[in-house]
Amino acid sequence: MSGTIVIPAAALAVAIAITAALMLSKFGRSDQWIATVTPLASIIGSGFLVCGPLLAREFGLYATPAMAVLLLLAYAIGGVVRFNIAHAEPHLAQAGGSDTAHWLARVGQVVLAIAYAVSVAYYLKLLAMFALKAAGSHSELIANVIVTAILGVLALLALSGGLRRVEHVAHASVSIKLGLIGGLLAALAIGWTWHGESAGSAPVPVAHLDFQSLLLLLGLLITVQGFETSRYMGEEYDAPTRIRTMRHAQLIAAGIYIVFLVLLTPWLGDAAHSKGVAGVLDVMTGIAAPLASLVLAAAVASQLSAAVADAIGSTGIAIELSGKRLGVPAGFMIAAGLSVAVTWFTNSVMVIALASRAFAAYYAIQCGIAIVVARTDEKAGWIRMAGFGALALICVAALLFGAPAEGEG
Repeated sequence: MSGTIVIPAAALAVAIAITAALMLSKFGRSDQWIATVTPLASIIGSGFLVCGPLLAREFGLYATPAMAVLLLLAYAIGGVVRFNIAHAEPHLAQAGGSDTAHWLARVGQVVLAIAYAVSVAYYLKLLAMFALKAAGSHSELIANVIVTAILGVLALLALSGGLRRVEHVAHASVSIKLGLIGGLLAALAIGWTWHGESAGSAPVPVAHLDFQSLLLLLGLLITVQGFETSRYMGEEYDAPTRIRTMRHAQLIAAGIYIVFLVLLTPWLGDAAHSKGVAGVLDVMTGIAAPLASLVLAAAVASQLSAAVADAIGSTGIAIELSGKRLGVPAGFMIAAGLSVAVTWFTNSVMVIALASRAFAAYYAIQCGIAIVVARTDEKAGWIRMAGFGALALICVAALLFGAPAEGEG
């Protein structure tokens, strides 16, 4: 049988099996998995399909080690957020307005609210443009209407059932997304075996291991961002659950990213010659033309799940900023309203650079909060506080100098 039949058929079978297992199994419906889904949905956004071509173009055969460095940095920053869930949250609950950690937390919430409003609009705008492109249209007006309609439906779900109903949307979209990603990974693995040494047609670019490459890597921090959503799910889950499931989400995402980059190795040269999702689309089409539909479906599912996850995080921020005077429905309405405003009054593809820097600023602030709480409440030693300080400096460097990830169209 031809590879153009076997490979897509195998990929589709894997995708269906994983999706069914996550949606129908007892594990897939457990609170532990549902609490893992929200940060996981945001971490594996559409950046999953973009990082390969970007890293291939800049780091060549060192793309996988570069990704590993980025993931280690993200996991370390996630450790700071987990420390703050365990120790800063109780501290902030008792702190007054003059407390340094309280002031930093307020600033961080405002910064993250801006970042989330931009990122939700950005993800949904990309989703709408993909859908319109498939229908032969490129109308930004219609895309804005679609984004507004999606946010309206999510707001209705929040009004009728709180974040749990919105989380069900995230759960379904993540299940589909992980199934599709599993199918893509299976296609790459089978394609490598099927084509052997002839896999890939373009030479791998020469690695640029210089200061500019480092700035690009720092700018890519936004592609593995999202774990911080666990910090703002306190209305639904206790601290131990959020800490544990955030760690699980980061480890699962890291495994997927690394396996994807490893399996993409024979096609790094092909991927490097295209921008955004088009790079992976070209690779998968080269393996077997029907796989293009799988890539586009994965891109749409990734954008929806990431947008929903960030909307959930944005709701948590609105509730905290109000001193918990707002409930979940009102918090979600405010978060959705901000994203609608970004959608209609800005070019969200351009302002993703703002979101990238806002997330870096937020992480730097989280490091500052961790240092203050660790020192004030004696929750960590000097070595750990020095680690928080080093991560803060890295985040400030990403804020000031990081090269924003390219558009993902």
